[in-house]
Amino acid sequence: MKFKLETYNRNTSDQELLDDLTRVAKEIGRNKVTIDEYNERGMFHSTTLTRRFGNWFKSLEKAGLEKTRNLNISDEELFENIEAVWLTLGRQPRYKEMTKPLSKFSSGTYEKRYGTWRQALERFVEFINSEEIETQETLKRKNEVLPKHKTKRDINWRLRFLVMRKDNFKCVACGRNPATDPEIVLHVDHILAWDKGGETVYENLQTLCSVCNIGKSNLDFKLNENGSP
Repeated sequence: MKFKLETYNRNTSDQELLDDLTRVAKEIGRNKVTIDEYNERGMFHSTTLTRRFGNWFKSLEKAGLEKTRNLNISDEELFENIEAVWLTLGRQPRYKEMTKPLSKFSSGTYEKRYGTWRQALERFVEFINSEEIETQETLKRKNEVLPKHKTKRDINWRLRFLVMRKDNFKCVACGRNPATDPEIVLHVDHILAWDKGGETVYENLQTLCSVCNIGKSNLDFKLNENGSP
């Protein structure tokens, strides 16, 4: 096995970088290039261009290409994508891991919106923790007259993520997780079934894989058939 150093790009001229960017644009047949497309086909890495020219948009502008920014992506869409990647990996995603098919959006997309990948993660964590999650204690503090159920049955993605994080992104019944087996799909389900009066609160939710969750549902159905409470 031979060892060799990575290519040293500091002495590469601006024109060489821009020529390579326009080459990739011609290769894909469009007048614009995304960071992911360039990283896949370019001679250099996108960070080489962004450091040289300031950001990806300025790189495209200097190369005479169109901007690629999608202004319609909401913060919540970006955060949900981080949640999905975090769930798949079972840990905090790293900069280089934010690529397709694992991630819908590249780390460059997050850099454009939030400045750096680290700041994007900080905003994600801030968003996750920004609102009080429903717990048994918060329900007790409510004074208004409420119907049988004090919470909705549906579990929003933010609460789902917090529950999965509590359970270390693993099925609490069998211990399997997507990080070690990509075919595993995790669900968040009520411990005490919602139909039996269980609330959608942090303490009454658990992480189950799809197989164990179906098994639990079948058991609940049999109990109901037998008339058990």
